[in-house]
Amino acid sequence: KMSVVDNLLTGLSRFQRTFFLEQALGLPRARREARAFAERAERVLEFLELQAWRDVAVGSLAYGLQKRVELGRALIAQPTLLLLDEPMAGMNAEEKQDMSRFIADINRDLGTTVILIEHDIQVVMGLSSHVVVLDYGRKVGDGSPAEVQANPDVIAAYLGTPRP
Repeated sequence: KMSVVDNLLTGLSRFQRTFFLEQALGLPRARREARAFAERAERVLEFLELQAWRDVAVGSLAYGLQKRVELGRALIAQPTLLLLDEPMAGMNAEEKQDMSRFIADINRDLGTTVILIEHDIQVVMGLSSHVVVLDYGRKVGDGSPAEVQANPDVIAAYLGTPRP
């Protein structure tokens, strides 16, 4: 039931240094911290193109937008490494395309390393510079997208063709 901007701000809770009493009294340190957090939230809203929904309850948003808010909650902490576990799960083609663009932008524009766990092979190959493929916990492929796609063990594991 929280708004988009309030959801993003929860990603900063571990960075909060002011105490409840400072916030309740509106002391200068609490106001400075709140202003800095609000600025970070606005940057994330802009980066993920969520400004139009900033005050909307997240639960009322379309699924793809909800996933984008989840991504924003992680991004607001300014991580150097972002682990995304199936961020495209349950999305339609358009939502996947949008999320893929944002993930690429995170890596390119913010310099954040992204480790992506995803079952949509087209998404993985389109986003990745390096791919590791697991089959029931065993590594069967490791390399560039082109190398992995040509790997006979990967082909056998995922297409069911016999190994040469």
